[in-house]
Amino acid sequence: MPCPSATLVVWTSAWLHGAAAADDALDALNPWAEAHEVVADDATAGQLDLPVAGDRPVSPALLLAALRRAGAGVGHLVLPVAGDVRGLGGVHELTAAALRAGEAAVLPDAGVAVVPEAVADGVLRWTVFALPPFPPPPEHVPLGEAEHRMAEAMRTAAATLAALDVGRDRPGVRGEIEAALRNQPRMRWPEGAPARAVRVLSRAGELEAIVAAALGDGDGAAVSASAMRGRREALRPLADAVRLARRAAVDEAVRAFAHSAGRR
Repeated sequence: MPCPSATLVVWTSAWLHGAAAADDALDALNPWAEAHEVVADDATAGQLDLPVAGDRPVSPALLLAALRRAGAGVGHLVLPVAGDVRGLGGVHELTAAALRAGEAAVLPDAGVAVVPEAVADGVLRWTVFALPPFPPPPEHVPLGEAEHRMAEAMRTAAATLAALDVGRDRPGVRGEIEAALRNQPRMRWPEGAPARAVRVLSRAGELEAIVAAALGDGDGAAVSASAMRGRREALRPLADAVRLARRAAVDEAVRAFAHSAGRR
């Protein structure tokens, strides 16, 4: 699952805390799409001086300016799935959009969340949604714990698949994984981003490619409906651990920029 929201959260935090230039923050979005456009829901368009959906969109540069005027500070990455939409505050339109995208950048100090959506070939639209007053704080999981959970989930998934006899390689699967990794956007993170957070983000991308290849295999070596379900069930905890690790890594980077700004 590509995650442009992680890029937006980390780079916006770096810019807001004086660790990155605005041009660098905008350039960091380029690997995700050739063009980016911004609109807002009815609740935030007038407040942030952004166009509503259906009007002519504006550039991400105006989004950054609007977030600064709105008092944006520490942002969070949310990666919702069916049954787990924590961090979105229960707003129906926002939740529906974030579930479709599988992600959102949440900026509680500004009272908004931003959701990306591919609307045309090479065009990514960012829609700004209002958060409810006093949204619940996101779950905090230390980066080390999240990294450990991801490694444990990988070992458990491999063992479970082997026990089910559905973990055998099919011809070409390693090439598929390598191709998926090559096709992932090559991200550049702000100077000062914690090395461990960057490493965990990279590892999460690698494991995500493995999960996608395994699920994209249809049923591979599975020979029964129960084995098919077993494969999906074996991989679900790994996918959940990857989501958790990615969120924890982004949170760690954001905290590092906020802390460095406090020392200046």
